[in-house]
Formats: sequence, structure tokens, C-alpha cells
Amino acid sequence: MLLPVTVLLRRGYAAEVVGAALAARARGSGHRVIGQALGVPAATVRGWLRVMTARLAQVRASLLQVAARAGVEWTVPKAQGCSWRDLLAALAAASEAVTGRFGRFGVLGPVTDWQVAVACSGGRLLAPGWPPAFPGVGANTSCP
Repeated sequence: MLLPVTVLLRRGYAAEVVGAALAARARGSGHRVIGQALGVPAATVRGWLRVMTARLAQVRASLLQVAARAGVEWTVPKAQGCSWRDLLAALAAASEAVTGRFGRFGVLGPVTDWQVAVACSGGRLLAPGWPPAFPGVGANTSCP
């Protein structure tokens, strides 16, 4: 079964909603505040954040691989001092590389960062078993 790049495997919310929750966490918001702002149960948001917290470094490494493979001229984003913000910087780099190579408009309209994240993960951004483990890549989830 093929999924559009607007949804994630095994999730009842659009990728943009999940992405907004992850971006809000990078800005320092908690799961209750995020859930209230998005109209999503706090327990659901907490689950998304827990899954992503466990794989921040691996997802970042995977997105940087996509940027390196798709980008003609790209630079590794500078460290942001927070694993969550580092993830968003890697996503921006991957999105820039992919849209620079294939165009900013797709079948569904303008290509968003979160659509790139879904496409890069095969819809499995929050699913078990993704991303593949990268040797020596560990999670550092500290944020101010």
C-alpha cells in the first residue's frame, strides 16, 4: 500500500500536525501546551515526543545523508545547542537539497519540510524500526 507524503504510517494525524508538534518541542513547549494548541490529546503528543526523543540523533543523521545525496552544493548545518533544533536544521537542509534537485512543487502543491521528512522515512518517521542504527550516533536531548 502506498501512502501519500501527507500522512505517516500508523498515525491518525497528518504529517504537518505531527511536524508542528515536533517543531513546538524544539521551541521548548511541553506536550500539554502543544496538544492544546493543536487540538490533539496531550497523551498523543507525549507519545510522538517520546518516540522522537529516542531517535533524534539517528533521524538527524539520516536526514543529513539525504541532503548529501540529493544536494549539489550543501553545507552541514551548524549545531544549534539542542538536539531538537539540530533535527529541524537537518530537516531544512534535506528539504532544501530535495527541492533544489526536484523542484519546489509536487503533485500535491508546494513541497513542505514535513513532506520531505515523510518521503525520506518512507512514512515511517515515528514507526518502529526506523531509522536504521548508525554506529556511534547517540541521543543528546538536552535543550535549554
